[in-house]
Amino acid sequence: MSLLVLSGSDVDQVVSHFGLNELVDLMAQVFLAFPRPGNAFYEKNLYVPERMRVLSWNHHTLFMPVRAADLGGSAVKIVSVPSESAPEDIKERGLPASTMVLDETTGEVAAVVNACKLTALRNAASSLLATRLLGPKTPQRILAIGAGAQIAAHLSLFLSQYPSITSCEVFNRTYNARMQGLISDLGSKFAGRVLIYGHTLYAENGTPNPDLERLVREADIIITATSSTTPLFPSAYVKPGAHLCLIGSYRPVMHEIDTDLVKRAGRVVVDYRAGALSEAGELISAGLKQDDVFELGELISHPDVMRLARGWVPDKAVIETARSGGDVTIFKSVGVSVQDIAIANAVVQKAKQLGVGTVVEGYQ
Repeated sequence: MSLLVLSGSDVDQVVSHFGLNELVDLMAQVFLAFPRPGNAFYEKNLYVPERMRVLSWNHHTLFMPVRAADLGGSAVKIVSVPSESAPEDIKERGLPASTMVLDETTGEVAAVVNACKLTALRNAASSLLATRLLGPKTPQRILAIGAGAQIAAHLSLFLSQYPSITSCEVFNRTYNARMQGLISDLGSKFAGRVLIYGHTLYAENGTPNPDLERLVREADIIITATSSTTPLFPSAYVKPGAHLCLIGSYRPVMHEIDTDLVKRAGRVVVDYRAGALSEAGELISAGLKQDDVFELGELISHPDVMRLARGWVPDKAVIETARSGGDVTIFKSVGVSVQDIAIANAVVQKAKQLGVGTVVEGYQ
């Protein structure tokens, strides 16, 4: 059996052929697939073991296996997250990641996919799905904190989705090469339509940037993707009606927002209830329980669960319940491996159609 290898540049080429709705619909299928009462089909066809974490000198390496029969079969994603003590040049490289896709019939490895940008892309598509359901319909100002692949993917999708956005503010701890590249790329892609500015979170004397309060207060959508262990701004900065996508925290010690802001949402929408309540520091500190959160898949429904390719529809009653609980809306993502098998399999299938990638004949 042959093995298909997709490098980072291969993945970029393939992803350029995906439409915005195609990515969002793919994530909708993922979240519809989660087992819940009345969804017996997926209770038998979905298996998501807990991810395993291995510590090395500079990284926390995560191993995330998944079995999702209707979304591509089985896969394992391996991603290395730089530790706090890692050298700056290691942190600047981002998160190295690869996904191994297994053949459904033989169990052999059918493809190895560079997943560095796929992780960010599937998270951004999930955030966009949540924002379509919960957020403002015609936002004008978007603010992001962080400058890595997650923020790059989010802003690219969000600015493409919402032509009403005319102002984009990006904050990062330092105005480093990644930040410069992000501002330059977004400026080129959305030139003439969106004003894009970059800022540091702190002034030269170490005090918080005085512009942060004003710009957070003006933002209709706020996206955070950092490893911060302290809230990035107080709840008082956030205006009623704002929508937040929180992507960064994945350990109990991490907090991108404070407890007051979590409580203002009433019920928080998450990608995966069990993962969010055990991993997301903001939700843990706020004391949220099972009934305090909705899973993203509960906000959408499908007339025929056996034929997800036919589309999905918003569940207006659940969405109204989620929105009416507070004066802001929050989507918190910790990431789930079902997303990885779905997007990796979609990329592999499209790569085969396009003839992209390196084929290793006789690998087995």
